[in-house]
Amino acid sequence: MKILIADKLPAFLPERLRERGHDVTVSPSLAGDALSAALAELAPEVLVVRSTEVRAPQLEAGAALGLVIRAGAGVNTIDLETASRRGVFVANCPGKNAVAVAELTLAHLLALDRRLPDNVAALREGRWAKKTLGSGRGLLGRTLAVIGAGAIAREVIARAKAFGMKVRVHSRSLTPEDAAALGAAWAGSVVDACRDADALTVHVALTPDTRGLIGEEALSALRAGAYVVNTARGGIVDEAALARHIAERGLRAGLDVYEHEPKGGEGAFDDAIGRDAGVYGTHHIGASTDQAEEAVAEEVARIISAYRRTGRPTSCVNLAEQTPATHMLVVRHEDRVGVLASVLETLRAAEVNVQEMENIVFSGAHAACARIQLDHAPGDDVVVALRAREHVFAVALVALGGA
Repeated sequence: MKILIADKLPAFLPERLRERGHDVTVSPSLAGDALSAALAELAPEVLVVRSTEVRAPQLEAGAALGLVIRAGAGVNTIDLETASRRGVFVANCPGKNAVAVAELTLAHLLALDRRLPDNVAALREGRWAKKTLGSGRGLLGRTLAVIGAGAIAREVIARAKAFGMKVRVHSRSLTPEDAAALGAAWAGSVVDACRDADALTVHVALTPDTRGLIGEEALSALRAGAYVVNTARGGIVDEAALARHIAERGLRAGLDVYEHEPKGGEGAFDDAIGRDAGVYGTHHIGASTDQAEEAVAEEVARIISAYRRTGRPTSCVNLAEQTPATHMLVVRHEDRVGVLASVLETLRAAEVNVQEMENIVFSGAHAACARIQLDHAPGDDVVVALRAREHVFAVALVALGGA
């Protein structure tokens, strides 16, 4: 397969893919119109990106494109609607950078508590400031509110507990039993998790539902002087509300992501949140460890192998959870050329649309069973016609969703 890698990834990845017979082009500086032009010219079947945006113009330029892999967890940089409309698989690499992000989250908590950036800055300015910077509260016994319960959140919980923190966790999908298994207290809402907590960390995807999730109500529920850490996505924490609570209630924040952060690895960043004395900021580096990048690259190679072998990638994020299918046609037939083609032609003539289909071959390859999901029930005459076809053993029509 032709593969275009349009971001900087570990050098072993393209070499490994070439060893497996793939035609690999690596061009990490591609973006925007240049990426569209490369997709049109090179006609790759697979595009691998990390932070590069893949929007409608790029997807429409790649006529041969069948799979886009985001070498990371989030897929907000990829136009899922256009990809789905064009039948392009989109896959990601969830959980592979979980430990790296969790480590940075705990680093932010420690930095906030011991004011490490201020200590470093004072020394570099030639000032000895033990009197003003030498006092920390300590994390032992403090309550940490964790919003989200995915791979990163679970790694954070394990590390926070190792520091002796009490953890309270909220996620819409989490049950009290799930929380107990993690060694955490269950909270029924974001506000319940935050109520009187000494620190808050958020680990959810950025969606319309989570934008501004950590806003006035959640921040007000925290203890005065609490720590807020966001290593997830900019926009989940309401930065204006956070700035007010820093100024008025002494909250402090460790941020790795921002609502208006620059694209790429270098650039100007003059946002007020970055200059706030109550904010310790890093440069969206949560997943940027050698271990995480290697794990993600290994996952990219695995996804490509599965796609080549089966025609369907693992970790696909844009398949329909439920199709419009209402009935399933079960056709047991001889395993001969043209049998399924004749079945599909009969359905086409009856204007019955196929939603999903699989054909299971029995031992010896003499017979097979086709399971064909349909958007509506074909008429009795269609079923009778199918049963009468040569090399068809039996036909059954099953209503989906029945008991």
